[in-house]
Parts: sequence; C-alpha cells; structure tokens
Amino acid sequence: MILYLAADLLWASKIKGVADALGLPARPVRNLDMLHARLADSPVSALLLDLEKPEEALAMLGALANRPAPAPKVRTIAFGPHVAKDLLQQARDAGADQVLTRGAFDHNLPDILLSLASKDEPGASSQPS
Repeated sequence: MILYLAADLLWASKIKGVADALGLPARPVRNLDMLHARLADSPVSALLLDLEKPEEALAMLGALANRPAPAPKVRTIAFGPHVAKDLLQQARDAGADQVLTRGAFDHNLPDILLSLASKDEPGASSQPS
C-alpha cells in the first residue's frame, strides 16, 4: 500500500488516478492520527509527502523515523516547489528517502509508483527510477 499526503485536490486526484491506472493500492493520509491508523491496518510500503503541507509532512517524517523496531521500513518521498529550497532541505534533514521538486515528481510519477509498488511484492525486483 502506498499512502499519500496531498496539499490539495489536484495532487490527491493525480496521485490516486495514476495509482488506480497502474492497479496499485493508494490511500490518502491527512494527519498523524490517520497515518497511524493506516500503518496499523495495512502493510504500507511508502509514503508520498507534499511539502505544501509542511507541518504535517515533517511530523509524518518524524513519526516514521521514531517507529520502534521491528516496524517495517516505509519508504518516504517528499516533493515540493523548486523555489522552496529550505523546505526541501528540511525534508532531507528529517529523513526523507528521496526529495524531489514538484516538476520531477509529476513527470516521473508512474515510474515512482511502480518502483515503490515493486517493493510490496516478495521477491520483486526493483525498477530503476
């Protein structure tokens, strides 16, 4: 399962639409409580974080970084405006596995989702991103 935090309906619809077209399960998270609920009820492989919701995105990165062992690894990808250099750096510093500009995220979304989904399946090989 891929989770996503989106700042607006445009990004939520885009992520969900691409995931659906690829046959991949994806569900939204809007806050920390929702993230914890999704982690408790589903095997989650990845979390996409829209940095246009910086407080929520950084809090979610912190929550994942502080999960006790043996909690499974959740890969995190943060994306935001290319002009928000400080915010992109904050996401890196908070432990995001990958930080992308919004343009790069948008352009590569199908490949990003396929790469993340391949990690859901035991024995699946990773696709390059």
